[in-house]
Amino acid sequence: MVTTINGACVLVTGADGFIGSHLVERLVAAGAKVRAFAFYNSNGSFGWLDDLEPEVLDAVDVRLGDVRDQRFVETAIRGVDVVFHLAALVGIPYSYIAPESFVATNVLGTLHVLEAARRHDVAKIVQTSTSEVYGTPETLPIDERHPLRAQSPYSASKIAADKLCESYALSFDVPVVTLRPFNTYGPRQSARAVIPAILRPMLAGEQRIPVGSLHPRRDLTFVSDTVEGFVRIATADLAPGEMVQIGTGTSLSVAQIFELCREVVGTDAEPLIEEQRVRPSKSEVLELRCDASRAREVLGWQPRTTPAEGVRLTAEWLHDRPARRVAEYQV
Repeated sequence: MVTTINGACVLVTGADGFIGSHLVERLVAAGAKVRAFAFYNSNGSFGWLDDLEPEVLDAVDVRLGDVRDQRFVETAIRGVDVVFHLAALVGIPYSYIAPESFVATNVLGTLHVLEAARRHDVAKIVQTSTSEVYGTPETLPIDERHPLRAQSPYSASKIAADKLCESYALSFDVPVVTLRPFNTYGPRQSARAVIPAILRPMLAGEQRIPVGSLHPRRDLTFVSDTVEGFVRIATADLAPGEMVQIGTGTSLSVAQIFELCREVVGTDAEPLIEEQRVRPSKSEVLELRCDASRAREVLGWQPRTTPAEGVRLTAEWLHDRPARRVAEYQV
């Protein structure tokens, strides 16, 4: 069992992503020896790790590779105490047109991590789940006992990955636990996500802001609070196979999120409904709202950032950064 992050050798898969890059920063600050697994690309980019302060990045052992490559995963895991497994394809619309990619990365990639960790006696693996595995809930708020329902190929791949982890805990006593965050937002999030997709054109002075449906409701957790959940579950005394979810316990509709963004930016912009942004009706998850009582009990975790403060911090981060090109998914 790992009782402290300070001095531990940790691997973060998906370290180049939104949450992964914030987790790397937090782990370096906590005194961990951090090995960061980033997706290989021909221009040598470290993804969002390039956004870190130079002195932070200098303290990180960055390795470019692919979680679908078993041998590379094996090499990356050798000698570490804790694996934070965040590497995944996450775009729900993209999963409609490229489902095999999601199975290869999210399911096979997780299998590679579990097998390598098993062979090298890793002390703790933290699997990253998602509230999307619940689909539109039967009861609210959602607790850890709620049934799983795959309403998109993405959610199906994450259910499969979570169940693989459960099976390795029960079959081989692999010390894997699962953190299931509800919707995380903040600096470095994909431009496709609802908050940056609304904030970016508002900050540019546009008056008609393209959105999809205004009715779905989400439980939004600021990224620093999500990262704190990762750190806490890594050192918690949990049995292999256990899962803990984190969220605020409050859901906001897209319409309410839009209004909050307007207040933060100080604009009277209006939403423009674009049908191509609306999910297929049977695939749309209508509401996600977390019961985080178990996280408070076993992790001592609770969110600290209000939606108003989180949106303000996100808007400030976006303000001075040029917009990146965002291709349209052909759904």
